[in-house]
Amino acid sequence: MEQRLSLVTLGVGDLAKARLFYESLGWRASSASCEQVCFFQTGSMAIALYPMDALLNDAGKTGNLPVPGGITLGINVSLREEVDQELAKVLAHGATLLQAAMDTPWGGRTAYFADPDGHPWEITWAPMFPLGPAGELLLP
Repeated sequence: MEQRLSLVTLGVGDLAKARLFYESLGWRASSASCEQVCFFQTGSMAIALYPMDALLNDAGKTGNLPVPGGITLGINVSLREEVDQELAKVLAHGATLLQAAMDTPWGGRTAYFADPDGHPWEITWAPMFPLGPAGELLLP
């Protein structure tokens, strides 16, 4: 299998509400979106919003919602102060604060929030990991 991640699908309780949240942050939905699913291009990969019941059904699961916390979705920024700026922006648009912005022992800065469906996100400035021209994380 190729070492690649191309799509993250978030199960949501209300697709229209979830789409509105991400669009309020300035994200643009793809023309491939429809009433059943919404796609956002995020650099070299994409995020899909999909009703939780449909996602569980597609995966052959019923009644056992995934528990948030075993994974976080990360947004890396280029500058230290952007952690606080981006956190303020998402909180103003309805996100829930999980962890206030703080400096890390490894020399970066990070903060955590949850989207309206409880999916945990991390905003990080990691000076040792520069961002490429499309905002992609460049590992050494």
